[in-house]
Amino acid sequence: MRPAYYPAMLDLAGRDALLVGGGEIAAQKARPLLDAGVRLRIVAPALTPSLRACVEAGEAHWESREVRPGDVAGAAVVVCATDQRAVDDPELCSFIVPSVVRRGPLQVAISTGGRSPAFAKFMRHRLEEAIGEEYGVLAELAGRMRDRAREAGIGYEERDRIAAAALPRLLDLLRAGRPAEAEALADELAVAGSPP
Repeated sequence: MRPAYYPAMLDLAGRDALLVGGGEIAAQKARPLLDAGVRLRIVAPALTPSLRACVEAGEAHWESREVRPGDVAGAAVVVCATDQRAVDDPELCSFIVPSVVRRGPLQVAISTGGRSPAFAKFMRHRLEEAIGEEYGVLAELAGRMRDRAREAGIGYEERDRIAAAALPRLLDLLRAGRPAEAEALADELAVAGSPP
């Protein structure tokens, strides 16, 4: 029985990342790393056109060769996306990358603990259908409410109570195509619990 993974979100902005491989799977792994703000180094004998475009755009650095043991030095994260068993061995991995649904700042990660990437992908498609773009806007509004309430001196528990009461109303407004009203209500409710 495999151990359960501990879910975490990593702040990799400005840190070095190594991507081993230059094929289609490596290309799929590259974009989330770049979106996270890493300094990406790719080691592979050849690249897909999309990875080559990343290199040509200055988003990544490419070393055209096979990977060597010393390549991992200094990398905050190493992602192997190659069919070479000596390099890409799931039994030796210390983390797996979940399937992710993104809506603005909202990220919903789906993992089967490495048991079935196909099932994780299936679930991602289901959640993409269920979680519309309005949830990304709602996440932005919730963050703005939190910031405004904190600035107004409202404590954590009261901020949480205000948000819990407001979020369903805000979601209804967003689904009804009334984002301006949702923003105004969020601003009003953010400080509703502030002392006089």
